[in-house]
Amino acid sequence: MSYGTPPPPPPPQYGAPTPPGGAQPQGTSVLAIISLVSGIISVLCCSIFVFNIVAVVTGLLALKEINRGEKTGKGMAMTGLILGAVFLLFAVIYWVLVASGVIPSQFEYSSGNMN
Repeated sequence: MSYGTPPPPPPPQYGAPTPPGGAQPQGTSVLAIISLVSGIISVLCCSIFVFNIVAVVTGLLALKEINRGEKTGKGMAMTGLILGAVFLLFAVIYWVLVASGVIPSQFEYSSGNMN
């Protein structure tokens, strides 16, 4: 004895979790956030290369991740990348000018004479 096909399941209610196999929502790229924060810090600490380099590298990695369609946050990644690159250039120019003697260094070395 056959009763036919069973009825389809009811549609999910408002606020109900998405059933398995559905499309997962894309999250914001953590690398893009790190790039943005590092880029902002590099504005404040221009002569410290670490923040500039972190902003550039994580910005590039975040853009690769975003272009593959895995995450969102392209604006943050671009902003961090641009801030990091611009202030990395400023930091290089600053240290070249300090090394050449055009800008006096903040650190003064004594020759050891106490006279």
